[in-house]
This record gives sequence, structure tokens and C-alpha cells, in this order.
Amino acid sequence: MSPGSGTGLGGAAGDRRLTSPQEVVERALAASRAEGCVVIVEEVSQAEVRFANNTTTTNGVRRDRRVAVVSFRAVGSDGSAGFARLAAGVASGSGEVEVIELVRASEAEAAGAAPADDAAPLIEPGEGAAPGAAGAGGGADGAAAFDEPPVPTSPAVLGGVITGLGDAFARARSEGNRLAGFATHGVETVYLGTSTGVRLRHVQPAGTMELVARSADGTRSVWSGAGTSSFDDIDVHAFEARLEQRLAWAKRSIELPAGRYEVLLPPDASADLMVAMSQSMSGRDAEEGRSPFSSPGGGTKVGEALCPLPFELRGDPGEPGLESSPFLVTSASGTDVSVFDNGLAVGPTSWVEGGRLHRLQYHRAGAARSGVDPSPPVGNLILSLPGATQSLDDMIAATERGLLLTCLWYIREVDPVTMLLTGLTRDGVYLVDHGEVVGAVNNFRFNESPIDVLARATGAGRSQRALSREWGEWMNRTAMPPLRVGDFNMSSVSPAT
Repeated sequence: MSPGSGTGLGGAAGDRRLTSPQEVVERALAASRAEGCVVIVEEVSQAEVRFANNTTTTNGVRRDRRVAVVSFRAVGSDGSAGFARLAAGVASGSGEVEVIELVRASEAEAAGAAPADDAAPLIEPGEGAAPGAAGAGGGADGAAAFDEPPVPTSPAVLGGVITGLGDAFARARSEGNRLAGFATHGVETVYLGTSTGVRLRHVQPAGTMELVARSADGTRSVWSGAGTSSFDDIDVHAFEARLEQRLAWAKRSIELPAGRYEVLLPPDASADLMVAMSQSMSGRDAEEGRSPFSSPGGGTKVGEALCPLPFELRGDPGEPGLESSPFLVTSASGTDVSVFDNGLAVGPTSWVEGGRLHRLQYHRAGAARSGVDPSPPVGNLILSLPGATQSLDDMIAATERGLLLTCLWYIREVDPVTMLLTGLTRDGVYLVDHGEVVGAVNNFRFNESPIDVLARATGAGRSQRALSREWGEWMNRTAMPPLRVGDFNMSSVSPAT
């Protein structure tokens, strides 16, 4: 593979010796004149290959470095909180940054900022473990590993994929089809240091494989994708076989009107909806009546049933194959995520348990105001139905009549209070009749709420690793079941092809 370029560290810049991330952290903390300081250094190494029309088009490797400094300024006391009121300022840069300038820029931002409503004492070393979690500094990815160098990826990680694609391209050409897509593998090593003495490091690998197959006349197209940590589990031949099967299904074209249909959602399509749902689980929004999890009488719906089936929606940094950071790292505050919480341990968290809403997201300041435990976001998402064992093929065989939706696309929020989403089907909608796929159906625009989808689900299969086509770029680690859902709202026929 040929060398590529990346933000701040491409080409020749990537070849020179950079200041170590640990030194950047220590120099920034030593230069700080603020009441508190957080320094985040993210080292990203990525290899990729892209292809179209049955041939490789581009490939390369790159390195990126991103640095963020958060400075805190005291703006008076708050007796009820027991610590000084604080304002926060953030400055960031990429590549070989001027550390002192970055620190001063963050301090200038803090000087002009209003008191932060998410202010809380900075995390101390080993402090702030979430319920059921290990200490934030424990393990090979914690404080003990802080002095270790960044972990790079290598073009060799994609070697098996490239070899497999060569064979797949030849077969596609012989059958008159065209393959396009990409495979990427990246490793992000993050270093977190704070003025209270926290020193943490985490290594996060993430890979994506996406393939689109199109018939020679362009009338049929199908998609398949997968998330992975190492590409050892990616079988290009299995991808190819799945795409060939779906292209064969599409040889017969069937026109159907808009309306409500029973649908089967493969795990990837389930992920499209559940990731969107996970982004709406704000405790503050629910308390203020801006969320589907708001109780009509005030407060939240925590403890209330969301669906008749005992679904579980959870995150767990230690989930095998979906491992994610065991501590919080953020350079920006949001409704439920706070820069003051950097280093807070992230543990196993059940958002939905037994079909009931179990927990919402809160940063420490918001949790203290609401009298609940802090619950930071988790870097993975798992939906499961206890005891479910069916595969998607099993569910197709048990379907009298319905639609198989292999891919959802261009999903946008219509109403945050009900979590109503709109989007399009793409690259494969099929009619299932008496247990068999009998043809491809025109595309639709849909209007649905993920909560309503769970509430109307009449069955689910076993969970497996899935890739949301809409959100997979930033939420790569999901495990989902295939879902059977009644009365799915296809609001209009889409002319998209």
C-alpha cells in the first residue's frame, strides 16, 4: 500500500520524530496557570483500501494527532456545592502543536466563559468508578500503561481482504456485476492527563468493511457491511455470497404501494434504529419534557415498560469483541457529558432491562441535582432478547408475508419529543411470501420511532455484531438481533434507485 496523508501528520510530517504524547501532556500541565487543567492527546493510525468497478482505486496509510487542552477558572464560590464555581475553556490543535500557545488559548477561553452548570471537582486518581465498574486506573489500558507508546495499525491488517477482493472482482466481472466499497482499519491511542494526577491511556482498534454489488445494467444494487476489531473475522467470500444471493432475489421486480407492513430488520438495520435511540437517552432532556422518556406528570419514565418483550439494551466496556474505553474522555461538554468528568470510570450500564427503561445518561453535576447515579455514555451498544436463538434465515422461513429491509439510509430526526425518525430504504427491499423471498420491491420513505419499533416487535433472533450503515462511522461496536416488527410505516414510495 502507498503512504497517504492525514490531518497534521501526512507524508513527510508523518516521518519526522514527534514529541511523545506523554511529553505533550506533561508540558501542558506544567505550563497551566489555571485552577485546573485536562489534557487529551489522541493518536490515530489508519490503513484503508477503496475500490470501484471491480478494481482497487486508492489505498494508503496515515497518522493523525489531535490535542485538546481544557482549562478551568474559578469564578466565585458555591456554598451548596462545597467547591468553587468554575468556568471552562477549550483549545485544540492537530499535529505537532505549540503546547504553550494551546494552554494559553484555553485559559483565554475560560477567562471569557460563564460559570459552567456542569461544574464538579476534577476526578482524582482511582476515583469515580461507576457502579459495577473497576477503578478508572486499573488494567493494561489504564494508568499502568500510560508510559507505553501509541499502537499503530499496518497495511498487513487488510492483506486478507485485498487477496479475497481480487478473486471476488474476477468472479463479478465474469457474471457481469460490479463491486464497489472500502475497507478501513484504525487504531486510536488516547492519553488523558489532569492536574489532579490522573494519567490514563486506552487503545481502541476499529475496522469497517462495506461492499456494494450492482448489476451491469444498474437496475439492481445490494449492500453488505461489517464492523471488526482486527479483520481476522472478515470473510470476503461470505460477503460475496450474501451479495450474490440478494442480487438474485432482485431479478424479479415488484411494485408495492405505501402503507404499513410487517417487516424483518436484519441486525445492521436494527442498529440503525437503536443507535439513534441511544442518542436520545438524556436524563436532563427527559426531566425537562423534551424527550420520549419524559413522564407526562413530570420527571422521567425510568422504571416504566417500553415494550412487551423483555428486551435488554446495554453497554459494557468489557463486552467480548466490542471492548471500548473504560473511562470517559471528552473535550467538549454536552447536556449529559462534561469535561469536568474526564477520567470517570465507565462500567456496564443497562439502559433498558426486561423491557423497562432502566437508566438515562447524566454527568456528575446533573446526577447530583437529580439524586441519581452518574451514567456516562458507553462506547458500544448491545440489544438482545433473552433466550432468542433464531437466525434471520429462520425468521424469513417463518414469515407468511412481509418485507425484508436490508438497509436503511439518510435517517433524520423529525420530532425529538417522540423520537420520530424519517429515512429511506436502499440497496435491497424484498417481499417475503410464505417463507420465501420472491422478489425486490421499490424503495420507500419510512416514518418510525425506535421506541415504537421495540413496542411493536413481535419477535427477535440471536444478537450478533452489526454495522449501522448510517451511524457506523462513529458507533462501530454494536451487537443486534434481527427483529420482526408489525405495522412498520412506509409513508410514501421513494423514487430513489
